[in-house]
Amino acid sequence: MRRRALLGLAAASLATAASAQPAGQPIRIVVPFAAGGPTDIPARLLAEELGKVLPQRPVVDNRTGAGVVVGTDAVAKSAKDGATLLYTTVAHSALRAMFARLPFDPLADLQPVALVGVIPMVLMANKDLPVNSLAELIALYRASPGKYDYGSAGNGSALHLAAELFLRDAGGLKVTHVPYRGSAAAMPDLLNGTTTMMLDVANNTLPYVQRGEVKGLAVSSARRIPQLPEVPTFAEAGLPGYEAYTWHMIMVPRGTPAPVIKALNGTINGVLAKPDVQQRLADLALQVRSDSTPESAEAWLQAETAKWEPIIRAAGIKPD
Repeated sequence: MRRRALLGLAAASLATAASAQPAGQPIRIVVPFAAGGPTDIPARLLAEELGKVLPQRPVVDNRTGAGVVVGTDAVAKSAKDGATLLYTTVAHSALRAMFARLPFDPLADLQPVALVGVIPMVLMANKDLPVNSLAELIALYRASPGKYDYGSAGNGSALHLAAELFLRDAGGLKVTHVPYRGSAAAMPDLLNGTTTMMLDVANNTLPYVQRGEVKGLAVSSARRIPQLPEVPTFAEAGLPGYEAYTWHMIMVPRGTPAPVIKALNGTINGVLAKPDVQQRLADLALQVRSDSTPESAEAWLQAETAKWEPIIRAAGIKPD
């Protein structure tokens, strides 16, 4: 069965002999987050498009509980035949530092296949806060250590890590973290002034910034984003070197045969290169990487892990 799966995937990636995929054995894409969330939606879009080039549409399997551990562990322990994929995010690079014990090694037990894309974040400030630039926000926080609060989607969330990176890079600012159960739950307190600042993914922040309900002070990408052309990058706003993204990646169990990984990479990149797919993902503010290789995805994961682990340890971040 594993050999037949390997042959089927290779054939699909080359757009030949698509019928070689084993009958009744669709690819399973494990998403270790809840259905309908910001990770699940792009994963389902990818599954839909892969279904157009594979004999069967991949099945999305949401595994929630204990953060991303349950779903990730399920993939790490699955058969090494390319039939079970992990659709994961920046949270994967934080697992070793966040959890004292894991049933798997996030780097040693899983192999990147393709980096799907990245989503930049936007630093938002309460509209009544007496600042109109990132430099003024930094000056306000520096003048009153510990006086102000910032919100996030929860302890150890990508938004929490990005905020701690900002506070560190801005000179060790002292601002109190207030964790919420998701960014949607955090937004009302930013709007009413209970908290003063929050970083969130661009697709979540757009309507609030565009309506003037919050102040968009900086975007976390290397270049400005087309949806908010008036908002500068962190570098332009006076904090060079700061970048932070949520990113989406496909992984398989380490030890999956190289031909399977190559086949999957080629198939995924082919789907991501389609203009209509890129547009649908761009509508979610996801910047597609349709040219990633297993090697470049591995390098990205290693770099992100090296970036976030010291932040987590220095801030003493633990999961809820």
